Amino acid sequence: MKVSVGGPLKMIFRPWVEGLENVPAEGPAILASNHLSFSDSFFLPAVLDRKVTFIAKAEYFTTPGVKGRLTAAFFKGVGQLPVDRSGARGAGEAAIRSGMDVLERGELFGIYPEGTRSPDGRLYRGKPGGLARVALATGAPVIPVAMIDTEKIQPPGQVMPKIMRPGIRIGRPLDFSRYHGMEHDRFVLRAVTDEVMYEIMKLSGQEYVDIYATAAKRQIAEAAKADKEAEKAARAALAQAERDQAKKEKSERTES
Repeated sequence: MKVSVGGPLKMIFRPWVEGLENVPAEGPAILASNHLSFSDSFFLPAVLDRKVTFIAKAEYFTTPGVKGRLTAAFFKGVGQLPVDRSGARGAGEAAIRSGMDVLERGELFGIYPEGTRSPDGRLYRGKPGGLARVALATGAPVIPVAMIDTEKIQPPGQVMPKIMRPGIRIGRPLDFSRYHGMEHDRFVLRAVTDEVMYEIMKLSGQEYVDIYATAAKRQIAEAAKADKEAEKAARAALAQAERDQAKKEKSERTES
């Protein structure tokens, strides 16, 4: 996949990269990145010599039929790791276990602390459960990463990507060994996550919003629904006004 996917990506889109020297040549490390586009999980591994393992929902790997098998082969090839979300605590615990397994093998583990793609290009509050717990439990360094302009290449819902140069800034590794053994302290988890998000913000130049991206998506959806209902009500009111006016004019003609 480094050749068949990564090669054409680099040739066509020519991503620029800063800070490649901050990724160790060997040994475990966590790549904590902002998340602007579906393509983030392809551009970042494409510019690195080492394999990066991300997590993906298990449904990508278990769909039956020829298409399902091809999809599973593709996601395995690009370094995606299936996570079963059906457990008692869902994807959170499964992601933590998967991340620890990857790091114990001395590999690179990629994670998006926001938990989902940004709905509007801003940087949202990081979720402390996965990133911080994995970092403190394994002692692996956390390398902040900023993906730049990838949301312009392939916005949500757009099939054909726009040909332009995305950017990738890789920051210096962060050492949280001072918190080792405190992975169940929620205040420590919050502090670690906020420190990582601050570094990502400095690298990306994004505006920071201190709410979760999932909550922002919900607010945007609710606002869009409210606008749609208001527009529908306005159209109904206008139609009723036109009917009332027509009725009035008809009555006046009849009286005349």
